[in-house]
Amino acid sequence: MSTNKHPLWLWPIIFVAFVFGALTIKSGGAVIFFDGPARIAAGNYLNFVVWFNFIAGFFYILAGLGFLLQKVWTVKLAIIIAAATLFIFAAFGIHILIGGAFETRTVGAMTLRSVIWTGFATTAYFYYKNLKTNS
Repeated sequence: MSTNKHPLWLWPIIFVAFVFGALTIKSGGAVIFFDGPARIAAGNYLNFVVWFNFIAGFFYILAGLGFLLQKVWTVKLAIIIAAATLFIFAAFGIHILIGGAFETRTVGAMTLRSVIWTGFATTAYFYYKNLKTNS
């Protein structure tokens, strides 16, 4: 189910998946692996959130590749990324509700990730469903 032509609207999704993935790996890796300015700047970070985001960055890039190559497995991958992100966001929310320390910017970052990947999963679902119907 691969074609050589990509609709114009698909290119920003591919770009965001690759760039967002690379930036996520870089920022998460800096906090996880290096005891320095990035870790200090992270403030009250939660290990499970940082580790999840770091690992998810690799899957963001894989999903970008799936969109680029127009592979049908991209739908399942995008749905898994969206669902896992929402699960981690919910766990983070529980942490906040029980009085755990956190950074407000993490709420914004997880909201952004949730919106982006829910949107990408929905887009992938309808795009590939349409490709299948029209082929």
